[in-house]
Amino acid sequence: MVRPPLTPEERLRGERLGLVLRQARGERSIVEVAAAAGMSAETLRKIETGRIATPAFFTIAALADVLGVSLDTLAVHATPA
Repeated sequence: MVRPPLTPEERLRGERLGLVLRQARGERSIVEVAAAAGMSAETLRKIETGRIATPAFFTIAALADVLGVSLDTLAVHATPA
């Protein structure tokens, strides 16, 4: 099954989400946060750089929990106005 290409809006949303997650991670390493969230460092790196622009809900929920950020906050900051 071939995945359709992302729209410009989806790419922008992924980039904004990545920015918010990087800011919330602060000085903690990608490896530390990824392990605590139950994912690989490479997956987190791809999310933070926008290469995975539409991560699964439970992936984002795990990151939000580890980073101490509410899902509402992520939604507000990752959605273009």
